[in-house]
Amino acid sequence: MTSHTPVSDQLFDRARSLMPGGVNSPVRAFGSVGGTPKFMVSAKGPYLTDADGREYVDLVCSWGPALLGHAHPAVLDAVHAAVDRGLSFGASTPDEANLAAIVKERVSAVERIRMVSTGTEATMTAVRLARGFTGRNLIVKFAGCYHGHLDGLLAAAGSGLATMALPGSAGVTEAAAAETLVLPYNDLGAVEAAFAAHGNNIAAVITEAAPANMGVVTPNEGFNAGLSRITREHGALLILDEVLTGFRTGYAGYWGLTGRQEGWMPDLLTFGKVIGGGMPTAALGGRADVMDYLAPLGPVYQAGTLSGNPVAMAAGVATLTLATPEVYSFVDARSLELSAALSSALDTAGVDHSIQRAGNLFSVAFGTSANGVHNYADAQAQDVFRYAPFFHSMLDSGVYLPPSVFEAWFLSAAHDDAAMNRIFDALPAAAKAAAEATA
Repeated sequence: MTSHTPVSDQLFDRARSLMPGGVNSPVRAFGSVGGTPKFMVSAKGPYLTDADGREYVDLVCSWGPALLGHAHPAVLDAVHAAVDRGLSFGASTPDEANLAAIVKERVSAVERIRMVSTGTEATMTAVRLARGFTGRNLIVKFAGCYHGHLDGLLAAAGSGLATMALPGSAGVTEAAAAETLVLPYNDLGAVEAAFAAHGNNIAAVITEAAPANMGVVTPNEGFNAGLSRITREHGALLILDEVLTGFRTGYAGYWGLTGRQEGWMPDLLTFGKVIGGGMPTAALGGRADVMDYLAPLGPVYQAGTLSGNPVAMAAGVATLTLATPEVYSFVDARSLELSAALSSALDTAGVDHSIQRAGNLFSVAFGTSANGVHNYADAQAQDVFRYAPFFHSMLDSGVYLPPSVFEAWFLSAAHDDAAMNRIFDALPAAAKAAAEATA
């Protein structure tokens, strides 16, 4: 278990008396790795500093947004200038269109865009829009893919290939869950079967462009293209969730790395994380005829006082302007370097594993070298018990990993040689801890 950090301990005790579990997002509670979560008070470049004054090399990067590194001077300058002009107007601002234009230039599948405040809000609106546009009710999602905490997409998979889902959270009604079909990921046959049985009532298929919430899972070759073909044949829409991968795995997101070359386009895409440069901003975009079904032009209502918030727009414009192809090349190279070092350390310690990759995102899955991880069942079958000791060994060495084996690792353009060497130095002891773990 990680070394004692009395200030974080005290802060966590206080937080638990005020907030459910002491956190405002569940994974922060360290529930799957144990121990006391670290309370962070500052960040700069590739580093985080906790309330006890301990510095960590950060491999979470705010779950993606810190592509340029924390507190990039140009982003801070843009945010400070926006703050000086006012925090929120409840009216349109020039940077909303400026950010929209950047997204449209980078992702040609986006003809229109709507700014919102969170990834959950983006996917919720995309699902509502798909239903409004098609006049149908059912949504197809894949087990292990996370699309935010809207009711219908918190459904858990039932038995069979296209079983009506059961609620995956208390408070989600069976009626809401029943409008979602949960299928095994990377299985086009299951998608074909679902459309054969329910095609006239399926509004959309929603999928992460490359799943990163059951660990990273690479789509099989042709899988996303197959979803595009099937939905098009049946008059349904394809919603590509790039809240995590958008502008993180490449200049035009994961679709830009794959779908553009393969010659297919999603009907709708959702974005978050990097698009706000660390501020709470997200978006949905896609075909003009579908997007124009949103109010005020169309009958599908969506609104938000903080949608297009001027401070968040300034952060997004600055971040995407600075996120050049050279930045992605650097992060890609660092990702390959780190994943190779991780694999080498685990091999040396005799720990069976696979490295799961989608662009510069990757994760480790223990006990999976024979077949890798291709779906949620594979992810759940791994040796999860090895991650907690691995995590805490890295934390003791000053490296902050995602506090769950089912999350992606993130690097930034600020991860210089000094930061990387600190990670490399920590890996052998962590690999040994994973090797010694028992179920």
